[in-house]
Amino acid sequence: MPFKNLRPKKHISGRKHFAVLLDPDNLNEASCLNLLSLSETHQVDFFFVGGSLITSKNQAAIIQLIKENSDIPVILFPSSSLHIDNQADGILLLSLISGRNPEFLIGQHVISAPILKASQLNIYPTGYMLVDTGRQTTASYMSGTTPIPHDKPAIAACTAMAGEMLGLKYMYLDGGSGAKEPVSSEMIAAVREAVDAPVIVGGGINTSQKAKAALDAGADVIVVGNHIEKNPGFLAEVSNLIASYNVALDVHR
Repeated sequence: MPFKNLRPKKHISGRKHFAVLLDPDNLNEASCLNLLSLSETHQVDFFFVGGSLITSKNQAAIIQLIKENSDIPVILFPSSSLHIDNQADGILLLSLISGRNPEFLIGQHVISAPILKASQLNIYPTGYMLVDTGRQTTASYMSGTTPIPHDKPAIAACTAMAGEMLGLKYMYLDGGSGAKEPVSSEMIAAVREAVDAPVIVGGGINTSQKAKAALDAGADVIVVGNHIEKNPGFLAEVSNLIASYNVALDVHR
């Protein structure tokens, strides 16, 4: 199971993980193969595939290319039931708990349920929280929801707590594609303290310093997308950073 090493806080060893978010609209065969080559050299734990608005028919071809050329698990990051693909290993079943739009809290899930039930996909129920990071993102616009204010960590913590009480198994704090700034360390730390569920953090992580800040604050998984598409070498920087955390953890056991 792709997330088999990602356990609730009270059970995990503290290991960190790295996910690369691939937007099918921004990739062609050559750029995807280049990223796959880098990912084999510099460890990537998961590929998240999808986006808030997919305008091409490229997703199936990208997933097929990954499966043919890599053993790294492919996890769908869907914006609607239209983007379910059985070639993948699993799906983040995202419930947008930071918003009040029923379509993304439960509506798309009802449509997707029979399709997912009949599939072989591993399903990861995830509390998805959009965070205001300085500009409106595609995710906030397309979902018609107001992000959590960046300086209100208590709101994020209580939202995550409610999601966990409702049975969601993962919490995803996202600044959205093209975020001006990443989710704050204070908010990540507040959510980490509030729940046992693994905490995934993405959006606006475009320097090693920002990646380190998220990991230090308690992120279990950091997700990088846009910046790797612009600067593929950043993949190696983040992978090496995460490896250094995990090596240090092993040394102190």
